[in-house]
Amino acid sequence: MKTQLILLTLLTSVFAPQIQAQDRTIINASNSEISDNLDLRAVASIFGDSNDLQDFERRLNDPNQQISNLDLNNDGQVDYLRVIESVQNQTHLIILQAVLDGDEYQDVATIEVERDNYNNVHIQVVGDSYLYGQNYIYEPVYYNTPLIYASFWLSNYRPYNSIWSWNYYPSYYYGWNPLAVFRYRYNIRNSLNGYNQYNYVNYRRSNLAVNMYNSRSSNGYERQHPEYSFSRRNSDVNNRYELDQRRNTRNVGSRNEGVYSQIRNNYQQRTQPQRDYSQNRTENPRVNTPQRTQPQGNYSQNRTENPRVNAPQRTEPQRNYSQNRNETPRVNTPQRTEPQRNYSQNRTETPRANNPQRTESRGNNSQSRNSSSGENSSSSRNGDRR
Repeated sequence: MKTQLILLTLLTSVFAPQIQAQDRTIINASNSEISDNLDLRAVASIFGDSNDLQDFERRLNDPNQQISNLDLNNDGQVDYLRVIESVQNQTHLIILQAVLDGDEYQDVATIEVERDNYNNVHIQVVGDSYLYGQNYIYEPVYYNTPLIYASFWLSNYRPYNSIWSWNYYPSYYYGWNPLAVFRYRYNIRNSLNGYNQYNYVNYRRSNLAVNMYNSRSSNGYERQHPEYSFSRRNSDVNNRYELDQRRNTRNVGSRNEGVYSQIRNNYQQRTQPQRDYSQNRTENPRVNTPQRTQPQGNYSQNRTENPRVNAPQRTEPQRNYSQNRNETPRVNTPQRTEPQRNYSQNRTETPRANNPQRTESRGNNSQSRNSSSGENSSSSRNGDRR
């Protein structure tokens, strides 16, 4: 028993660290590609649905929506994103900063809203070059005019600056563990407003916004970890958009796509002999088709000629018979009607002639009966007198 217990303790001491390490790798949702953890289209979507910048900051950090999945300081919780604004003339620059530590912030994206002389509003959501590469920009086209535009160009408008900082957050916010990348993408697909359009561009409209940003930028995380920049993480592409294009063409990062490629290869191998057989089958009917059609064409001609010759022979006696039939009833009709009329006359004459005879006989009989009865009565009376 003691030896078994000793062996069990040794085994647990050897395999326990490995099991814990495996658990940590499963629980840890961090990804080497930082830009996968914040979708700028989702940022543009909730910006168009917000009433003001305070409401936009609340939606950006809502634990129920989970728009962000960034954990730059690797503390196991998604970083809080604060919103600060800078305004000059008709241009509004809105900066999204991740709160990493006391007085340490990292810019993740900017929203540049500008109105031209024709009162047309242009908006661009620009990803930070450290996270997304150069000129990673989306221009949203909103189905309805956002309510947030209503207060931007008021005479008494004051730029918005978040009051929240490290360990000082609003009551609705609480930290949550980062999601796996595939779960985060699924969550973002459900969060996007499908009525809007999100167009990718690679140029910035407002030069004034660029100058304004240079005076308000914060890059604390970039200074500490310059090796994590997008250009070093992905040296063969310029920004996140080109990376997505490269992923789609190479089918990188998908386990199912490897299986699909094998299925497609097997399908092509199976379909090749089938295509050869189909070609052979189609060639034979092409050769035999004219041979079969020639006698069929001759037979059809012969068949059609015979009925054409016989048709008048059959129709001629039928027409003669019909004429004969029509003539006979016409001749016989008066013969049948004449004796019927004679019979009717004879029948009518006889009752007329017999009626008086019958009446007379009846009269005579009645008279004879009366006379006989009178005679009998007189004879009976004479007998009584006697």
